[in-house]
Amino acid sequence: MTVLRAVGLRKEYGRGPAMVRAVDQADLEVEPGETVAVVGPSGCGKSTLLYLLGGLERPSGGEVHLAGRRLGRMSETELARLRRDAVGYVFQAFQLVDELTALENVELPALLAGVSPRTARRRAQVLLERVGLADRAGHLPAAMSGGQRQRVAVARALIGRPLVLLADEPTGNLDSEATTSVLRLFAALRAEGHTLVIVSHDSRVAATADRVITMRDGMLVGQTRLTGGGLSALAGMEG
Repeated sequence: MTVLRAVGLRKEYGRGPAMVRAVDQADLEVEPGETVAVVGPSGCGKSTLLYLLGGLERPSGGEVHLAGRRLGRMSETELARLRRDAVGYVFQAFQLVDELTALENVELPALLAGVSPRTARRRAQVLLERVGLADRAGHLPAAMSGGQRQRVAVARALIGRPLVLLADEPTGNLDSEATTSVLRLFAALRAEGHTLVIVSHDSRVAATADRVITMRDGMLVGQTRLTGGGLSALAGMEG
């Protein structure tokens, strides 16, 4: 079953001569276990596309199907529940809670979803180990590097065991070394069979993907299916 499907997706802001079409007739399918990278220049509509796919914004036209459900027919309550259960989000600005430790940040979504504290804590510990930060579990975000904070954000996005992970410019605030660290993590998730959609203006993100889609002026203008990406491509990445 297709995890994500968009048909004729459109998003417009404003009216009349001032109207801006951020996403223009986008058609996209994402299969289980596939990593799709959407690349293009800043301002081309990538983030808007991601928010539409994840149900964070309502489209002006077209349809989005997530986990077999049509988002446009869902109430806000139903949509919030589906987002919580089926989607993990990673943002450029990390969006960690400054007053909580790395461990507490990761376990927070599970606690809010009604998972028992014991189970949430165990899942969070496993995920922090998974992203290489078990030794930073008790650190506040301010005491961690940008790359470490982004890896905490990835662990947090995974704690609900989502069907798809959506990442919006996840390396946009990172230096080259931290970018490589985070991209290696995405490549490892790909190798483990997670489903990911990553939008970025950084062409290095393509090294983690099965398929790269190019976006320009709100439109999906081309795609390339890769055969040698993932960990093997990242192995030679420096800086």
